[in-house]
Formats: sequence, structure tokens, C-alpha cells
Amino acid sequence: MTGTADMAGEPLDLTGLLSWAPDETRKTLGRLSKAQVAELPWHWGLQARPSQLPPPGDWRVWLLLAGRGFGKTRTGAEWVNAIAERDPEARIALVSANLGEARAVMVEGESGLMRVNAPQRRPVFESSLRRLVWPNGAQATLYSAAEPESLRGPQHSHAWCDEIAKWDNASARAEAAWDNLMMGLRLGDDPRVVATTTPRAAALLARLVREADDGRTAITRGSTYENAQNLPARFVEAMHRNYDDTLIGRQEIEGELIDNLPGALWSRATIERSREMAAPPVTRVVVGVDPPASAEGDACGIVVCGLGADGVGRVLADASVENATPERWARATAEAARAWSADRVVAEANQGGDMVRAVLHAASHTLPLRLVHASRGKSARAEPVAALYEAGRVRHAGMFARLEDELCGLMPGGDYQGPGRSPDRADACVWALTELMLGRAGEPKIWFD
Repeated sequence: MTGTADMAGEPLDLTGLLSWAPDETRKTLGRLSKAQVAELPWHWGLQARPSQLPPPGDWRVWLLLAGRGFGKTRTGAEWVNAIAERDPEARIALVSANLGEARAVMVEGESGLMRVNAPQRRPVFESSLRRLVWPNGAQATLYSAAEPESLRGPQHSHAWCDEIAKWDNASARAEAAWDNLMMGLRLGDDPRVVATTTPRAAALLARLVREADDGRTAITRGSTYENAQNLPARFVEAMHRNYDDTLIGRQEIEGELIDNLPGALWSRATIERSREMAAPPVTRVVVGVDPPASAEGDACGIVVCGLGADGVGRVLADASVENATPERWARATAEAARAWSADRVVAEANQGGDMVRAVLHAASHTLPLRLVHASRGKSARAEPVAALYEAGRVRHAGMFARLEDELCGLMPGGDYQGPGRSPDRADACVWALTELMLGRAGEPKIWFD
């Protein structure tokens, strides 16, 4: 709802009410009936930030690229609700990665369609038909992007596509779902679609961004921090602490589409395919350590990996420390090994094997330590591990922003184009996964038990 009716039935535009002068506010509110005042909490124009309102112009596609927690779902739901309330003939497609997410997020979620309107005007959800029906007769139907053929045939006047960067594009399903939707978007005088997503390196999203030059696609970008007043302070603090100045933070928080480095051993899409929310029980745990050359230099990479009964390796934790003395990074290594009940700690010994052994055993004399001397460069050692990712044999049990940034900066032939001077976290991860999954065949080296 963008306005409420005055006593004569004409709409009152209350957008920007909170910034009006006190006299103007009192005068306008004094004209409202009790019923109209009761509608104010549901007035989206009073709550929305400018970036959450439809852009001007004759666009056909509105692409909202924004960080997590920006309010994308609320924006999409409010747009759909406004269309439905204004047009009883509206036939709206609601498309998500799967039907479960369409219902849980777009319909019944905290910011979904069943929550954004006053109770007496909410649509009825007919779950067996995957359909919402508003009191005035407008309708919306749920679709799964994983079933593109379900969008072949139905016609719509409008559509809301949620998290399009998450749509599964195996066998080009995501792009087929989008194309089928657009071919059926031919009802009414002004068919339009809103696509809300946190950007990721996905073929469909890259295509839509390229197509923005046609003048019929409008792009709005936004950051998580724009919505900070509606988010828990601890969440915002954690986002700053963990993701500021990282490439994945630019993507997941700032809403920036990060391109892959051409030819890199890891791509963002590969890592996203490898992500899971939690790891199953593991049968073996290894801590990989890449000691720094000095306390003033690079970070000490400390990465915990496990091997599951299914033969899949998991990255479990990134315990790396920066600008640490030998005693501090040795202590951090020992704590990680103890916390995860590690079977083995593998530490690179190129920067002084005796020193590495001494400081690690000083931190914990029972540490199950194995020192290894690398005979090849970091990127060359990483290639067999990157192949494991491509084969689906490694997963990330969570999100490890700085580690993932470094992995995506490793290039064939020994070059590194990621953040920082050296991929210390990535190297520690490679050591751990090599020990877990490739053994001594994964890297020619000299072992010191």
C-alpha cells in the first residue's frame, strides 16, 4: 500500500511522512479516520528505504542485488502485494529454487506475503493448488525453478523471482525456467518481473546483468548495513568483524557481484556448490598449519579438516591468526587440535623446521605433529586438491570468507592473485586435505615425524 484514502475517498500520499514538519504531519493525520490510522502500521511507504521502492522508468525487469539481511524478501513481498491489491485481474508467478523455499520464505516467512498486509486483507493460501488468492480476486501461484517445464504454458501479468543466484543450473535448468517464465509474461498492459537475490557467480545472474544495457532492466544494489537498525546489533558487529575487507563480504554483505579470476583453480560457483550448513560425523581430523616467516608478516594459516565415513573431506574451521608471535600461533594450533580432537597436525617446515617443532611442542608436548617440507609452490600443490572440489569430494561446513578468497586467488603455474601477500589459509587447507585424502602421493615432500 503506497497511500491511504482521505475522507472523500481520494488517496493520501504518506510517503516520507516521518520527515515532514510537525505542523504538516499533525494536519495530515488529523484528516484520517480511526480505520485509516489503524492502517498506518501496514503502510509500506512509511517504512521502506528508497532502495526498497520500485525504480522509475519503463523497466520490464527489476533486479535487486543486495546483501543478506538487506530486506530483499520484504521488498519483493510488498511489491507483489501492492500489485495484487491494485489489480484484481493480476496473475502473479512466485518462483524460487524449490517449492519448499517458495512457501517457507516467499509466502509464510517473517517477511513473506502472509505477513506484510493487515489481517483482513491477507490472501488465502491454498496449499494443495500452490496458490494465493486475495480478497479482490488477484492470484499468485508458486513455482520451482528446478522444474522449468512447469512454467511452460501458464501465463502471468507479473512475477517475483527470489534468490535467482541460488537456482540450480544443472542442464541449464535455471536459465530454462527464466526463459519459460518470460515467454509466459504476457497478461495485462504492463507485465513486469522483480528478481531479488544476493549476488553470486551464476550464469543466469551474469546474463541478466549483461542485459541491463537494453534499457528494460533496472538494477538496484544495496548493502546489509543499510538495514542495520532492523538487525540485531550482535549480527551487525559479527558481519563487520568477520567479513569487512574480504571479497566474500563484498558479495554477501555489500551485494557486489564478484567475477571469478579467469583460469583460477577455484571458482566461487565451485565453492558454493560445495557448501553445507553442518558436517556429519567425521572419522579423522587433521589440522593444517602454514607458519609465517615472521610475526610482522603474513598470517599463520590454521585450518581444520575432517574426513567423513562417506569419503568426503570437510573444511570444519579456520582458526588462522594474524601478526602473531610464534608462541601465539603455536598456542592457537594446539587449541584447534584439542577442540577438534585432531588425529594429526601437519605443519609446513620450510621456514625453519626445528623452530616450528620447538614452538608447537612447547604449546603442547602431546601434539600429534608431522612436519612437511614442500618441494613445489603453493599453487602447484593446490591443483590436486582443487580437482577434489571439482569432483564433489570436498565440502565446506559453513562459510570461511578469508580462506575462500585465497582459494579463488590461486592460479595454475604458481601465481597468486588473491588478497594479501600470500595464501596462508589456503596453503594450510591444502596441507590438511592432502594428508586426509591424497596421502604422500599428493605432494612430493620430505616427512619429519
